[in-house]
Amino acid sequence: MLITGRHLITHGDSPRDSVHNYYERFVFEQLLRASDKATNDPNFFADVACVALNHLPPRYVRFDVDMSFFLSPVEMEEMTDKVAHAVNKALEHVEACTRNRELPDDESADA
Repeated sequence: MLITGRHLITHGDSPRDSVHNYYERFVFEQLLRASDKATNDPNFFADVACVALNHLPPRYVRFDVDMSFFLSPVEMEEMTDKVAHAVNKALEHVEACTRNRELPDDESADA
């Protein structure tokens, strides 16, 4: 439920539908550039995206343009670097977990 002025917004296209984490789009784009598997496997994509996003600070916005307007070029470059690092680490993590699940029980104990 959202209150604006004297009006209560409870359903439909409300402003709350526009609230999102600014990093999401950057993580999704970086992930698709970094991994063919993410492009072809929606479950892998979702797993890696979640891991990466959980390692980035939340930056909630209503409109991406608002955030872009207030960031300096240096801050934008830092954010881009953080996203690339988080996605690469998340890819390594999810791929390692996937490999471990694929090993027979006796082989995983040796690893």
